[in-house]
Amino acid sequence: MILTDSLLTLFLKTRSDTEEICAPLQTEDYVVQPIVDVSPPKWHLGHTTWFFEEFILSKYVPGYERFHPEYAFVFNSYYESVGKRVVRTNRGNLSRPTVSEIYEYRDHVTTHLQTFLEENDEEHIQELVEVGIHHEKQHQELLLTDIKYILGNNPLLPKYNDTFTEHRVPDVPTRYIGIEEGVYEIGHQGTDFCYDNELGRHKVFLSEFEICNTLVSNKEYLDFIKDGGYKNSLLWHAEAWDWLQNENVESPLYWHKIDGVFQQYTLRGLSDIHPDTPVTHISYYEAFAFAQWRGERLPTEFEWEVAQSAFNWGTRWEWTESAYLPYPNYTKAPGALGEYNGKFMVNQKVLRGGSVATPQNHTRPTYRNFFHPHLRWQFTGFRLVKCK
Repeated sequence: MILTDSLLTLFLKTRSDTEEICAPLQTEDYVVQPIVDVSPPKWHLGHTTWFFEEFILSKYVPGYERFHPEYAFVFNSYYESVGKRVVRTNRGNLSRPTVSEIYEYRDHVTTHLQTFLEENDEEHIQELVEVGIHHEKQHQELLLTDIKYILGNNPLLPKYNDTFTEHRVPDVPTRYIGIEEGVYEIGHQGTDFCYDNELGRHKVFLSEFEICNTLVSNKEYLDFIKDGGYKNSLLWHAEAWDWLQNENVESPLYWHKIDGVFQQYTLRGLSDIHPDTPVTHISYYEAFAFAQWRGERLPTEFEWEVAQSAFNWGTRWEWTESAYLPYPNYTKAPGALGEYNGKFMVNQKVLRGGSVATPQNHTRPTYRNFFHPHLRWQFTGFRLVKCK
């Protein structure tokens, strides 16, 4: 457990970082919700504030009065045991509370929690605050990806800012790394922060395999497109093929064919596609089809974890071939916080690593992200394993 003073510093910095992400936005940008998976920026600001108010201030601060009696209804996300909430699809219909009122709400909760932490050093309180900090860091990443979707689906394709770097050329030559057959330990160990879905450290047997040290590039993916990859039903799962036809998908998200040439929308605006940077905004369906086309496969999450120290990761969340399931002896946290991970362990794929949008010091080799296989609004990519 980290000390109270450093915890308070991290809390205050996290609150400030969230608001800094929103600094380039205009008021109108805060309210938009183009699809169900994307939440309006002002909802993220309110929800991350509600988390601290709901799980700490209202329970442990004597005489604390909520900033607004209905904000729990507006900003609860999926915590069924906490109470009723606005339907997810309706988050973009909330013209009130206003953006300025939500910032007032943030200031209120931040100030009260700061005062509380300066006077309280109980370990279970610190543990809750630490969870809340990392919860807000998760929403910082969601903020960036949701802002990109909001702006990227505006016909004017406006830029977010001139500084955010999405695409980086790998600084090492591509090669395949051999991993020997054997029994390996998987899962988090130590006393530093992790989520409950990383716990239950256990042994797995892995056959010998070779994994690529770099992610699949834009050039490689363009070759897949040019070779008719999106038109070859033999490469796709049946469910994926239906998705492809229903959604008319022919390229990664944010790619636009202009005068016969692909360009991509970035947070800096529309730009040329650099051939050597990792492809991004790819669904699991697309990653699997590409691997089939190449005669290779995606790694399992266990193969990824065992091999990760041999390559640089962190620019793209990486699809794996693993279903999101509990580790042996997995135990959900008691109470409402038990809803954080466990109830989502069905019909989803595990992603490993992190992305250019992941906050600093928020990911680690055992971090298990998870999404439904059709989703691609996150900075997702993939690497390959050779088939024997």
